[in-house]
Amino acid sequence: MNGWLVVLLGLLGLIVGSFLNVCIYRLPRRESVNWPGSHCTACNRPLSWYENVPVISWLVLRGRCRTCGERISVVYPLVELIASGLFVAGYAIYGWTPMLAVRLAFACAMVVLFAIDLRHHLLPNVITVPGIVIGFLLSLFLPPGWKASLIGLIAGGGVLFAIAEGYYRLRGVEGLGMGDVKMLSMIGAFLGWKLMLVTLILGSFAGSVVGVGVIALGRGGMKAALPFGTFLAVGALTAAVVGDPLVEWYTGFYR
Repeated sequence: MNGWLVVLLGLLGLIVGSFLNVCIYRLPRRESVNWPGSHCTACNRPLSWYENVPVISWLVLRGRCRTCGERISVVYPLVELIASGLFVAGYAIYGWTPMLAVRLAFACAMVVLFAIDLRHHLLPNVITVPGIVIGFLLSLFLPPGWKASLIGLIAGGGVLFAIAEGYYRLRGVEGLGMGDVKMLSMIGAFLGWKLMLVTLILGSFAGSVVGVGVIALGRGGMKAALPFGTFLAVGALTAAVVGDPLVEWYTGFYR
């Protein structure tokens, strides 16, 4: 790998991560991600450029606003570092190819959906709905191909919709939201139907493990609401990297 390119991508990831933080904070509140500029969410003072340097500003300010002293969540530098790591890892996996840009855009969307659903139990349409369209259009020219993408987006949304509808009719309460349905449809559009299924299995498994842990620790009961979109995001990022080998390993038992 080109060392300088790795460094530049890591720095670009930090900058993109800073923008992802804006999306994570503003989208659930239906605020513009373009205006106004970055400001303290407590005292509303506009931030200077040197207060917006990813990670470093948070460390220098010791996680507090320079004016009012309000705490700045550690989530901000964490998201920036995660985005930077994804950019470098993406280059290591896909190289300097068109798939790198596609997978990085997908990964950034998953990071935003992960964080928003974890905190607000919400999956914004402004990400999932355009994501379905963009994922399919890109598949016309790049993997997984338009057929796998079309099946993935239809099956992804259809499977969760059927589960949600069946649960509602059986229990009389909502078990899954339409946001989860659209998110899995988006994942299917980007990754194809095979990796969509891998995502669903991994996400369901992770959700089950966390759910059992919540019950065991006495933090909730069987009806505790868990952010399924958060687990789908983890499953999707995992499937994008190791999904194909997993599918090959599993189907190998039937050859």
